[in-house]
Amino acid sequence: MSQTASLACAALLSLGLGLWAGGCGPSGASQPRPAESVFPRPAAGEFSVMTFNVNQYALVDRDGQADTLEPKPPAEAADLVDVIRQVAPDVLAVQEMGDPAAWAEFKYRLRQAGLEYGHEEYLRRGKSELNLAVLSRFPIVARRSHVDDLYTIGPTRFPVMRGFIDIDLAVAPDYRLRLMVAHLKSKVFHSFGQAEMRRNEARLLNNHVRAALKENPDVNLLVAGDFNDDPDSAVLREIATYQHQRLLHDLRPVDAVGDAWTHRENDDHYHRIDYLLASEGLRPETIPAKTFAVRSPLLFRSSDHRPIVATFVAAERPSAAAPDLATNLPPAIPTND
Repeated sequence: MSQTASLACAALLSLGLGLWAGGCGPSGASQPRPAESVFPRPAAGEFSVMTFNVNQYALVDRDGQADTLEPKPPAEAADLVDVIRQVAPDVLAVQEMGDPAAWAEFKYRLRQAGLEYGHEEYLRRGKSELNLAVLSRFPIVARRSHVDDLYTIGPTRFPVMRGFIDIDLAVAPDYRLRLMVAHLKSKVFHSFGQAEMRRNEARLLNNHVRAALKENPDVNLLVAGDFNDDPDSAVLREIATYQHQRLLHDLRPVDAVGDAWTHRENDDHYHRIDYLLASEGLRPETIPAKTFAVRSPLLFRSSDHRPIVATFVAAERPSAAAPDLATNLPPAIPTND
């Protein structure tokens, strides 16, 4: 191990992160690797944003023994980081990030892989192990993340479980990106109705979208994350529209063979539940040829989600330059089984 790596591990341990420093030895370290990639990279004057549910990068019960909690296995963590390294996004939004120790270890692995991010937003709710975070190569010039949103079902009030990240990035001297990141209620059973809880969270997210558009109708707004529902669901309509008016456009990234799914269940069911939604102001800067879903065997054991990526021109463009996103829609297939 190099002197630099040794010092980094010592720093982690001094912060009480020993459990997360398992990758700080010869057998577990994520060493810098070549920068080759099969994925498209931004050219000069362009930038990329990735959203990725990293599948419990946290201390959780992994062995069925509730009295002990285990971190993300080193092999799985290494695979996740290698996927991110291959894409090398300029902005990385993650869901299901663990406590501050897990967050520090994750960033250390990225640095070891050659990925340097100088700016971050980490949103933790209480002692949650399923948190939101953003890493950015661009300065964060405004922070307004939302942790106080409440909704009511019957007589009971609920907070939005994971909050919403809401930040502005100075991508270029004369170009700003407003980024909102969400991870809505899962489809796990809840006595008050998981679908209704998720739909209420979606309405509150839509409130923030409408407030941003009211403040600046031309804002370059990207709403990203795991919304835990299908493209034609009420939840997606609650986020992307208001009073039958479309506010956000689904970029629908696909992989090299045209598949758009983002989530795999254990019984080989595939769903699209992770999204990149762009405002009308941002749509002209979208580069469809560099907007994609990541297809990689490294994801098979490391996450039940796969990341999606969008690339944009870092300069204001006229509305006439906006791509026709309808061409990304899949062809209709008749039901004939």
